[in-house]
Amino acid sequence: MVLDDPNIEAADRAARRLLAQAPKTIEAVRGGGNNRLFKVETATGTVALKSYKPADSDDWDRLAHEWTALVFMARHLPGSIPRPIAHEPASGWSAIEWVEGARIGERSEADIAAALEFAGALRRLGAVATGEQFTEAREACLCLADLLLQMDWRFKRLEPVAAANADLADFLGEVRAEYAVRRRAALEALEAAARLPQNSRVLSPSDFGFHNALRRPSGNLVFLDFEYFGWDDPAKLACDVHWHPGMGLSPAEQGLFATGFEHQAQDDPGYRQRIAVYRPLIGLRWCLILLNEFLALGLARRRYAGQLEEASAAQARQLAKARILYSSIAHRI
Repeated sequence: MVLDDPNIEAADRAARRLLAQAPKTIEAVRGGGNNRLFKVETATGTVALKSYKPADSDDWDRLAHEWTALVFMARHLPGSIPRPIAHEPASGWSAIEWVEGARIGERSEADIAAALEFAGALRRLGAVATGEQFTEAREACLCLADLLLQMDWRFKRLEPVAAANADLADFLGEVRAEYAVRRRAALEALEAAARLPQNSRVLSPSDFGFHNALRRPSGNLVFLDFEYFGWDDPAKLACDVHWHPGMGLSPAEQGLFATGFEHQAQDDPGYRQRIAVYRPLIGLRWCLILLNEFLALGLARRRYAGQLEEASAAQARQLAKARILYSSIAHRI
């Protein structure tokens, strides 16, 4: 344990407070884009120690949302998520079960079935979550107006940066033109302000997929990262799974997920119409999300998480990814 590293020193102090024992070893491991993650060996076992970036201008408390979700799911879906151990809201640290497992590489139909079962279990648990203090998921889309406002906000944030970056400006122009077409069609199909009733909403991780899962040695999947957890439209969840760059689903896999989500939503009469309208719009939204590296706030979060790639390289990489994603959306029905 290298205690002259300030991050390791902070993790050591947090582990002593949360676990009431001195760590034997602490190793910094790669976490998500918004937090730091440490593997902590103690006399009684291995623990994952997580340091959440303090709430910034988006005022979203990642620790509070994830902890509430983990405690709830630990009661109802034990083994499917890391077991929560202790947390310290004031300092932004949590200790959870360290999951020994491998990232999901090649996927099988059984893996897709497991992910669909987890999503379905959360849908069913919505009926017993009334006593829980769950808010809407991060950037939930409970009506068309929510999604359109999010798109407009993302365009607005990127425009000042694009004024000094010709490549970004050209790409944003393409996305905006496609968005205008899709927006008009959406407003003709759905009433913008008609909010989804509570009985049609689902509990959503809001960043769900194989990119946030591990395979235990037993072969069972464990799902991770619930910082954006809350109520959302199942159509939004399905669209995020379809388009998320971290998923990289093949057309066949996209079809399996789409069929599975639709089966789960068979008691929701508006699901088919909403997903038909939302799918291209949410795909365009993901194009804009991929460009967060161009924003000071996005870069600051990556730096906090220990991702030290040069800004220009990260931006070029993300713009290339956004172009590839856009090409699969543009001009398609």
